[in-house]
Amino acid sequence: MLLQQLVNGLTLGAVYTLIALSFSLVMGILGILNIAIAELFMIGGFLGFAAIAAGLPLPAAVAVGMAGAAAIAFLIEKIAYQPLRDAPLITPLLSTLGVSIILQNVATNVWGSDPLQLPAEWFDRRFQLGPVSIGAMQLVVIGVTVALVALLAYLVQRTSVGRALRAVAENRDIARLLGVSASRITLLAFMLSGALAGAAGVMISLHYAAITPYVGVETGLKAIAVMVVGGVTRIFGALIAGPLIGIVEVLTVAYGGSQVRDLVVYGLMILILLLRPQGILGGARTDLGQRV
Repeated sequence: MLLQQLVNGLTLGAVYTLIALSFSLVMGILGILNIAIAELFMIGGFLGFAAIAAGLPLPAAVAVGMAGAAAIAFLIEKIAYQPLRDAPLITPLLSTLGVSIILQNVATNVWGSDPLQLPAEWFDRRFQLGPVSIGAMQLVVIGVTVALVALLAYLVQRTSVGRALRAVAENRDIARLLGVSASRITLLAFMLSGALAGAAGVMISLHYAAITPYVGVETGLKAIAVMVVGGVTRIFGALIAGPLIGIVEVLTVAYGGSQVRDLVVYGLMILILLLRPQGILGGARTDLGQRV
């Protein structure tokens, strides 16, 4: 049923939105693609999974996943980005790619390569709204995403920290002259992106009641597609592109088969790149350098 598929697509799109925001936050401020965000998503999922298995409530599990991923993002900034911040842009990108591979191998050695699963009955409560059946975890995923996006919007648009983030994104050197600590803002951007990715990892792992060390690869690539469609350096473009990609993917699987879903999703990304490379919320082509 179409309405049911739309709900499922919004749930998946909410997860894509958070991860795309993670990518866009770093990309918009520093101009680099932090590949390791995909694995921060995976690590956050495993930590939240472990918290639930240990008997902690869901809010605590989300907090554990966010805190753990943010802590690892802190280390990534210190080890894999800060020493290379004046190098060509390809260098920190390759550095974060290396970290991504390391994190995936660490997760494989700690938790194993086989999927971890929780009893399905933990999350099988559903609510019937007319012809649409909504799972409790679907409501949690959408609700947590809305709350985190609202908090991020408030932080970026209404606080002094947000003004500092936007100043560094606009011009790092001028921001320094105005008294903004660019190094602290860079570290904050990494940690915020890690926390968002960690939250997404917790929610998607609990939604499907399963997780593997390789979940970040496919989901991370879809989130990059969301970032491109929404506008690479426009962090709130993901608010439109995330649900759009999620719905397109779910409808493709429902009516066309799972074997063509990647073709449709990445085909849409390529189409956007060809017709509107600045993305849905991007400005004119001459305005591509603006961030956040």
